[in-house]
Amino acid sequence: MKKRNDFLSYGRQSIDEEDIQMVIETLRSPFLTQGPKIKEFEQAIANYVGAQYAVAFCNGTAALHAACYAAGIGEGDEVITSPITFAASANCVRYMGGTVVFADIDARTYNIDPTEIRKKISSKTKAIIPVDFTGQPADLDAINAIAREHNIVVIEDGAHSLGAEYKGKKVGIQADMTMFSFHPVKPITTAEGGIIVTNNKEYYKKLQLFRSHGIEQTEYSSEQGGWYYEMTDLGYNYRMTDLQAALGLSQLTKIDTFIQRRREIADFYTEAFQDENRIVIPQQLHETNSGWHLYMIQLEKELRKKIFGKMRSMNIGVHVHYIPVYWHPYYQKLGYERGLCPIAENWYEKALTLPIHPQMTIEDLAIIVSNIKELLNQPK
Repeated sequence: MKKRNDFLSYGRQSIDEEDIQMVIETLRSPFLTQGPKIKEFEQAIANYVGAQYAVAFCNGTAALHAACYAAGIGEGDEVITSPITFAASANCVRYMGGTVVFADIDARTYNIDPTEIRKKISSKTKAIIPVDFTGQPADLDAINAIAREHNIVVIEDGAHSLGAEYKGKKVGIQADMTMFSFHPVKPITTAEGGIIVTNNKEYYKKLQLFRSHGIEQTEYSSEQGGWYYEMTDLGYNYRMTDLQAALGLSQLTKIDTFIQRRREIADFYTEAFQDENRIVIPQQLHETNSGWHLYMIQLEKELRKKIFGKMRSMNIGVHVHYIPVYWHPYYQKLGYERGLCPIAENWYEKALTLPIHPQMTIEDLAIIVSNIKELLNQPK
């Protein structure tokens, strides 16, 4: 096996001098926060995905929290989501006092299974939060059909899927609200950050209110004076800074190049492992085009553990995404039990994330593939 001199992470940001210069220019401007770059970035994201509105937040979790607020989720409401996701997809429901209902995944795509969603619908269901896991869009037509039947809201967790496509269109216009994350390992980065895109003006106004303390100018503002504002609801300080927005604007000009490189890497892995009968390679849902935030294979449990340890010792940052959310102690204390979503749990025991990001070279890929194949051929 070949050991790298430096650690290769499963994901990382791709920052160039143009990005740095954009941030420097903003540092020299009159506004570091609550300035013009925010609106410019929001409009650029909305244009990119084809949405009417976009509201930026300090991070993706805050954005999901705001979406739950805009959807009116509260005590006694149930929200259905996937167990194979980062905790924020469920936590945002808990922040509003709602109850999280976990529906099992499709074993082929790793995304929430619409058939399982139907089994979990009740009179208390207020929303569905499908997750575009690994960058692959969820089965949005089927999920939207269920939502329309029951008059519930769809909040798409697209933390992984900015730049992905669903039936020939960019992800971001299929759900009532869609969240994108700009954490450093995501398709583009603002260091930290998130955004909600929507075509619903009412949601747009509520999102804006929620991110800024619940403060707005009201009908009395002109009567009192231009300085006057009122806090009309209990909001949060979830604003993005102009520095983050400036970085995001620069990054967005490169997103198609980033996504294309991720797809090339995914194709390399798929071709390299397609004949390895001890490896299950990922599948794509028909008429989708993943953004390949993650590339995940499946191995038998003990083999997964062996390869994880050996690859890490070779400075190759394989990883596992994610532990089923309801296995975490917080959710266990709420009464969720193991066995709730058997397909998800079985998948988690076998899943392994391989490094994938635009800065990777062909040499990086060759080392990863050759090391894994060597480990597969070692005696048990």
